[in-house]
Amino acid sequence: MTASEATAFVAFDRVQKSYDGETLVVKDLNLQIARGEFFTMLGASGSGKTTCLMMLAGLETATHGEITLNGKPINHIPPHKRGIGMVFQNYALFPHMTVAENLAFPLEVRGISKAERETKITRALDMVQMAEFGGRRPAQLSGGQQQRIALARALVFEPELVLMDEPLGALDKQLRESLQFEITKLAKDLGICTVYVTHDQTEALTMSDRVAVFEDGVIQQVDEPDTLYESPQNSFVAQFIGENNTLEGVVHSISEDVAVVRLSNGDLIDTIPVDIDQPGQPTVVSIRPERVELDRNRLTEDAHTLKAEVQEFIYMGDIYRTRIKVADNDDFVIKTRNAPDQSRQKPGDVIEIGWRAEDCRAFIPESP
Repeated sequence: MTASEATAFVAFDRVQKSYDGETLVVKDLNLQIARGEFFTMLGASGSGKTTCLMMLAGLETATHGEITLNGKPINHIPPHKRGIGMVFQNYALFPHMTVAENLAFPLEVRGISKAERETKITRALDMVQMAEFGGRRPAQLSGGQQQRIALARALVFEPELVLMDEPLGALDKQLRESLQFEITKLAKDLGICTVYVTHDQTEALTMSDRVAVFEDGVIQQVDEPDTLYESPQNSFVAQFIGENNTLEGVVHSISEDVAVVRLSNGDLIDTIPVDIDQPGQPTVVSIRPERVELDRNRLTEDAHTLKAEVQEFIYMGDIYRTRIKVADNDDFVIKTRNAPDQSRQKPGDVIEIGWRAEDCRAFIPESP
């Protein structure tokens, strides 16, 4: 489900945020999120993503614009009356309370009876596979277990919206990946809308229905994960999402579907023009490492080929990672799968690499 397919459940309308009255950390944010959608705000530290989440939670106040939840303005509604579940990186569990008491707290403040509280607590602990831990205190739990309890506390009063701010940032890689799957499945099974903040691109691509890429208080692109990766709308998104190779050049000629770019070494290549529009423009050409072939025999006759020199070859188990020098770029990376018919390279080898024109995109260079 996307926001365009249903009435927006969460909406930001020209929202701005400034802490000092001069500098905007969020600039004219317009965004719609659908009911039941798993939506991720992705960006580096200081990009504005967490500030947006805090305004939605009611922990920060918008300087300008309106935020609505289920069609109702919430700018002036205090956090505890918004009915939103929240999960943070530091768990925020009460250390002097047991797990069950932590889960009971949001139910008590909502005036839910003791009998109903016990039913909801049991159900929430079952959801996160922590049913036997109700009598323990947070200090007696591992980091992963504490995060499961924090998630259960956010879900125990059955909210329609849950906000998560870097909830897995403090966990090790294996546990983080396991909880990514569990959180996504739980959100889908319950049908809740989830707004998730992270700086981890892989996490965003793995978990989300849609992702908004933030930079300097502005959303650069909002799309489904595969569209973000395969069809970035500008150079920043191409560089920020996944690994990417770039080659500098100048637009030689351009039509609606194809831009011919002259690279810095003089070679001409065909690309898909994204935001360039005229000959003579400086451009940066983008190509993903897995789209480049080391073996000319794997390419079609119309594929582009360039001479290159191998700088480094790294065996990584399931893939080979080859760093080469091509068109004045000595940090160009190629990823190839580990297969019997895949050639291995060694430093100093002069090779011919290539790719399909449709896998190569030309952008306006980012401002320095």
